[in-house]
Amino acid sequence: MEPTTQSPPAAPPDQSESRTRPLPSSERDFHTRPSRTASPGFRIAIIIGVVVLLLTAFFVYRYVSSYESTDDAQVDGHINSISARIAGHVVKLNVQDNQYVEAGTVLLEIDPADYQVAYERAKADFDDAQATASAAGVNIPITSVNTTSEVSSSAADVASARAGISAAKQQFEAAKAQRDQAEANNVKAQNDLGRYKQLVDKEEVSQQQYDQAVAASKASAAAVEAARSLAEAAQSQVTQAQGKLAQAEANWRNAQTAPKQMQVIRSRAASAEAQAQRKKADLDQALLNLRYTKIVAPVAGVVSDRTVEVGQNVAPGQELMKIIPLNDVWITANFKETQLRKMKVGQPVTVEVDANGRKYKGKIESIAGASGSRFSLLPPENATGNYVKVVQRIPVKIVLDSGENKDRSLRPGMSVNPKVWIEQ
Repeated sequence: MEPTTQSPPAAPPDQSESRTRPLPSSERDFHTRPSRTASPGFRIAIIIGVVVLLLTAFFVYRYVSSYESTDDAQVDGHINSISARIAGHVVKLNVQDNQYVEAGTVLLEIDPADYQVAYERAKADFDDAQATASAAGVNIPITSVNTTSEVSSSAADVASARAGISAAKQQFEAAKAQRDQAEANNVKAQNDLGRYKQLVDKEEVSQQQYDQAVAASKASAAAVEAARSLAEAAQSQVTQAQGKLAQAEANWRNAQTAPKQMQVIRSRAASAEAQAQRKKADLDQALLNLRYTKIVAPVAGVVSDRTVEVGQNVAPGQELMKIIPLNDVWITANFKETQLRKMKVGQPVTVEVDANGRKYKGKIESIAGASGSRFSLLPPENATGNYVKVVQRIPVKIVLDSGENKDRSLRPGMSVNPKVWIEQ
C-alpha cells in the first residue's frame, strides 16, 4: 500500500467576502457567468415599471387638472336683524342666545297698555265718524226730494199768483164799470132832483114825487160811494196778487238753487265719508301698533347677538338680536381670476369643511360681476401711482345639493375648501 501524502490545509476564506457572494470555482468560470442585468426578465420588469410610472403620472395630472380649488372660501348665509317697530318697555323675553326658533315664534313682548288705549280711542273716533257719514248719506235723498218738491211747489205758486193777478184785474175792471155806472146813475139822479126841485117850487109836481127824487139821489150817491169802494178794493186785490207773484217768483228763483244745494249736501257727505276713512286708517294703524308689541321671528333660525333684556326701553328701529337661518346657507369661494377659464355655472363642487372634516356636494350657482377688491371700502385705482399687477379674486357662489345640510351643522363664517370639477 502506497503511503498517502496529505496536502496542507487550505487557508480559510475571507468571511466578509463569503457573505456577499460565493467565489467562482475558477477564474474562467467567473468571467463566463451571465450578468443579472442582461437577463430578459429584468428588462421586462424595467419596462413595466416605466409604463406604470408614466400611467401614474398621467392619471395624477388628469386628476389635478380636472378641478380648481381654493382655501379662500367660507360658509355664507343670511343674517336677519330683528328690530322694534314701536317704542315701549320690554316686559317679556322668550328666547336666549343660540336658541333655535321657528318662523312666527314670539321673541319678546312690549308693554301693550298704551297701545291698547290708543286702539280703543281710535275705534271710538271711527264709530263716530262712520255714524256722521251715514247720516250725511241719508240726508242726500231727503234733501233731493225736498228740493224737487220745493221747485214744483214754487212753480205752481208762480202760476197761481199770475192767475190771481188776472182774476184781480178782471174784478177791478168790473168794479170800475160798476163805479162808472153808479156815477152815471148819480148824475141822472142829481139832475132829476134839480128838476123836481124847480117843479115842486112851482107846485107842478107833488111833494111825494119830489121826496122820491131826493131819496133816489141819495141812493145813487151812496151807490157811487159803494162802487168806488169796490173798485178800490179790487185795485188792492190786484196789488196783493202782484205781491204774491213777486213772492212766488222769489221762491221759485230760490228753488232753482236746488242743484247747488244738492252739490253742497253731496260734498258734505263725501267729506264725512273721507273723515270716516281717515279714522279707519287711524284705527288700522292703532291695531298694527298693538300687534307690533309682540315681535315675532320672520324666519326659522338660531338667535344670535341678543342685546335686549327685560325692563329695557326700546326705540323704533333699534336692533335687538339677529336670527341666522341655517337651512339657507351657501359657499362663497374667492377664486383667482386665472382659475375661472373653464369654470361655468352648474358645474359640480365638492366642499370640505374644516370644522367637521365632512365633504358636501353642491354646484356653482353664479359668478360675481366684479372682483372682490371692487367692493372694498377703498377700491384700488390703477390709473395713479406705480401699477403692480396683482392676480384678482372673483367671488363664486356655490349652493349645496338638497339634503346636504339637513343637520344644520354649517354656520356662516366657517372655513371650507371647495373643489370645482371643471372636467368630467
